[in-house]
Amino acid sequence: MKRQKNSLGKLGENESILYLQELGFKILEKNFFHKYFEIDIIAEKNNIIYFIEVKTRSSTVFGNGYDSISNRKIEKIKKGAEYYIHTQSRDIEVQLWGIFITISGGIKRLEFIRII
Repeated sequence: MKRQKNSLGKLGENESILYLQELGFKILEKNFFHKYFEIDIIAEKNNIIYFIEVKTRSSTVFGNGYDSISNRKIEKIKKGAEYYIHTQSRDIEVQLWGIFITISGGIKRLEFIRII
């Protein structure tokens, strides 16, 4: 079960990167990791850096991906964004977004939503 979940998550991240590239985003980091947080994708477009959480589901029985992003997770993404910007010595606009994908029976639904 865990292996299936991991492969679904990797599939979602790869689909998200392709989607973002089609929209003209430059991918800066994938799975940016620190001992206190992980950010799935960091991308840039039009002098804005996007910190993106990807949630991939095989159904909506237990809710959509958006519902699974807790306030605690949002705070971790914020801390990760602050850390990344600090290490890059950049003064740039930052936004937090989510990509929520449902893949079921060969049908794929993707939503790109600003978290804050």
